[in-house]
Amino acid sequence: MSDGLIYVIFFHILGAVIWIGGMIAVRFAVHPALQHIDEDMTRLARTLEITGRLFGLVFPFIVILIATGLYLAHTFGFSGHTKLSKIVHLKEAIWLVMTLNYAGMVYVRFKAQSYYLASNFLMAKKFLTPIAKYMLPLNIFLGMLAIYFGLVLRGF
Repeated sequence: MSDGLIYVIFFHILGAVIWIGGMIAVRFAVHPALQHIDEDMTRLARTLEITGRLFGLVFPFIVILIATGLYLAHTFGFSGHTKLSKIVHLKEAIWLVMTLNYAGMVYVRFKAQSYYLASNFLMAKKFLTPIAKYMLPLNIFLGMLAIYFGLVLRGF
Protein backbone atom coordinates (compact mmCIF):
# COMPACT_ATOMS: atom_id res chain seq x y z
CA MET A 1 0.00 0.00 0.00
CA SER A 2 1.38 3.40 -0.98
CA ASP A 3 2.01 6.19 1.52
CA GLY A 4 -0.56 8.36 -0.23
CA LEU A 5 -3.23 5.72 0.19
CA ILE A 6 -2.41 5.39 3.89
CA TYR A 7 -3.06 9.13 4.29
CA VAL A 8 -6.38 8.85 2.46
CA ILE A 9 -7.47 5.98 4.72
CA PHE A 10 -6.24 7.91 7.78
CA PHE A 11 -8.30 10.98 6.87
CA HIS A 12 -11.30 8.79 6.05
CA ILE A 13 -11.18 7.21 9.51
CA LEU A 14 -10.46 10.57 11.16
CA GLY A 15 -13.55 12.05 9.50
CA ALA A 16 -15.71 9.24 10.88
CA VAL A 17 -14.20 9.50 14.36
CA ILE A 18 -14.69 13.27 14.62
CA TRP A 19 -18.23 13.23 13.19
CA ILE A 20 -19.54 10.28 15.18
CA GLY A 21 -17.50 11.00 18.30
CA GLY A 22 -18.72 14.60 18.36
CA MET A 23 -22.32 13.49 18.12
CA ILE A 24 -21.88 10.89 20.87
CA ALA A 25 -20.22 13.44 23.17
CA VAL A 26 -22.96 16.01 22.63
CA ARG A 27 -25.86 13.56 22.92
CA PHE A 28 -24.69 11.48 25.87
CA ALA A 29 -22.49 13.89 27.86
CA VAL A 30 -23.36 17.48 27.06
CA HIS A 31 -27.13 17.17 26.53
CA PRO A 32 -27.81 15.47 29.89
CA ALA A 33 -25.64 18.04 31.67
CA LEU A 34 -27.63 20.86 30.07
CA GLN A 35 -30.82 19.47 31.59
CA HIS A 36 -29.56 20.58 35.02
CA ILE A 37 -29.79 24.23 33.99
CA ASP A 38 -33.03 25.49 35.50
CA GLU A 39 -33.62 28.56 33.36
CA ASP A 40 -35.07 27.67 29.94
CA MET A 41 -33.56 30.69 28.18
CA THR A 42 -30.07 29.82 29.39
CA ARG A 43 -30.50 26.15 28.48
CA LEU A 44 -31.75 27.11 25.01
CA ALA A 45 -28.89 29.55 24.48
CA ARG A 46 -26.29 26.95 25.50
CA THR A 47 -27.94 24.27 23.35
CA LEU A 48 -27.94 26.56 20.32
CA GLU A 49 -24.30 27.47 20.96
CA ILE A 50 -23.22 23.83 21.38
CA THR A 51 -25.09 22.53 18.34
CA GLY A 52 -23.80 25.43 16.26
CA ARG A 53 -20.23 24.65 17.28
CA LEU A 54 -20.70 20.91 16.70
CA PHE A 55 -22.20 21.40 13.24
CA GLY A 56 -19.44 23.84 12.30
CA LEU A 57 -16.75 21.50 13.59
CA VAL A 58 -17.97 18.37 11.82
CA PHE A 59 -18.79 19.93 8.44
CA PRO A 60 -15.22 19.83 7.06
CA PHE A 61 -14.83 16.28 8.36
CA ILE A 62 -18.03 15.25 6.58
CA VAL A 63 -16.58 16.64 3.36
CA ILE A 64 -13.29 14.83 4.00
CA LEU A 65 -15.09 11.58 4.81
CA ILE A 66 -17.19 11.65 1.67
CA ALA A 67 -14.30 12.71 -0.58
CA THR A 68 -11.96 10.04 0.76
CA GLY A 69 -14.70 7.41 0.60
CA LEU A 70 -15.38 8.17 -3.05
CA TYR A 71 -11.64 8.19 -3.76
CA LEU A 72 -11.18 4.81 -2.08
CA ALA A 73 -14.16 3.32 -3.90
CA HIS A 74 -12.76 4.55 -7.21
CA THR A 75 -9.18 3.50 -6.43
CA PHE A 76 -10.13 -0.03 -5.48
CA GLY A 77 -12.63 -0.33 -8.32
CA PHE A 78 -15.64 -1.16 -6.17
CA SER A 79 -18.13 -1.55 -8.98
CA GLY A 80 -20.18 -4.44 -10.21
CA HIS A 81 -22.26 -6.84 -8.19
CA THR A 82 -19.75 -8.55 -5.96
CA LYS A 83 -20.33 -8.91 -2.22
CA LEU A 84 -17.50 -6.46 -1.66
CA SER A 85 -18.97 -3.78 -3.93
CA LYS A 86 -22.39 -4.18 -2.30
CA ILE A 87 -20.88 -3.42 1.11
CA VAL A 88 -19.10 -0.36 -0.29
CA HIS A 89 -22.33 0.90 -1.84
CA LEU A 90 -24.18 0.24 1.42
CA LYS A 91 -21.58 2.34 3.27
CA GLU A 92 -21.95 5.11 0.70
CA ALA A 93 -25.73 5.02 1.15
CA ILE A 94 -25.38 5.20 4.93
CA TRP A 95 -23.06 8.21 4.74
CA LEU A 96 -25.47 9.87 2.28
CA VAL A 97 -28.43 9.39 4.64
CA MET A 98 -26.30 10.70 7.51
CA THR A 99 -25.33 13.75 5.46
CA LEU A 100 -28.96 14.47 4.60
CA ASN A 101 -29.89 14.08 8.27
CA TYR A 102 -27.02 16.42 9.18
CA ALA A 103 -28.37 18.99 6.71
CA GLY A 104 -31.79 18.59 8.32
CA MET A 105 -30.29 19.19 11.76
CA VAL A 106 -28.53 22.33 10.55
CA TYR A 107 -31.82 23.61 9.09
CA VAL A 108 -33.81 22.78 12.24
CA ARG A 109 -31.17 24.44 14.40
CA PHE A 110 -31.27 27.53 12.17
CA LYS A 111 -35.06 27.71 12.60
CA ALA A 112 -34.69 27.29 16.37
CA GLN A 113 -32.08 30.07 16.43
CA SER A 114 -34.47 32.34 14.53
CA TYR A 115 -37.25 31.69 17.03
CA TYR A 116 -34.85 32.20 19.93
CA LEU A 117 -33.70 35.56 18.57
CA ALA A 118 -37.37 36.54 18.17
CA SER A 119 -37.87 35.63 21.88
CA ASN A 120 -40.20 32.78 20.97
CA PHE A 121 -38.57 30.33 23.34
CA LEU A 122 -41.34 27.77 23.18
CA MET A 123 -40.95 27.36 19.40
CA ALA A 124 -37.15 27.36 19.71
CA LYS A 125 -37.37 24.48 22.19
CA LYS A 126 -39.91 22.70 19.98
CA PHE A 127 -37.51 22.85 17.01
CA LEU A 128 -34.47 21.74 19.03
CA THR A 129 -36.13 18.72 20.63
CA PRO A 130 -36.04 16.41 17.56
CA ILE A 131 -32.28 16.95 17.18
CA ALA A 132 -31.46 15.39 20.56
CA LYS A 133 -34.33 12.90 20.58
CA TYR A 134 -34.20 11.47 17.07
CA MET A 135 -31.75 13.04 14.65
CA LEU A 136 -28.48 12.71 16.58
CA PRO A 137 -29.26 9.15 17.76
CA LEU A 138 -30.11 8.14 14.18
CA ASN A 139 -26.80 9.47 12.88
CA ILE A 140 -24.88 7.86 15.75
CA PHE A 141 -26.47 4.49 14.97
CA LEU A 142 -25.88 4.82 11.23
CA GLY A 143 -22.31 5.98 11.78
CA MET A 144 -21.50 2.99 13.96
CA LEU A 145 -23.09 0.74 11.34
CA ALA A 146 -20.90 2.30 8.63
CA ILE A 147 -17.81 1.78 10.80
CA TYR A 148 -18.79 -1.86 11.23
CA PHE A 149 -19.10 -2.29 7.47
CA GLY A 150 -15.73 -0.58 7.07
CA LEU A 151 -14.22 -3.21 9.33
CA VAL A 152 -15.96 -5.93 7.34
CA LEU A 153 -14.30 -4.51 4.20
CA ARG A 154 -10.87 -4.81 5.82
CA GLY A 155 -11.48 -8.55 6.01
CA PHE A 156 -11.70 -8.88 2.22
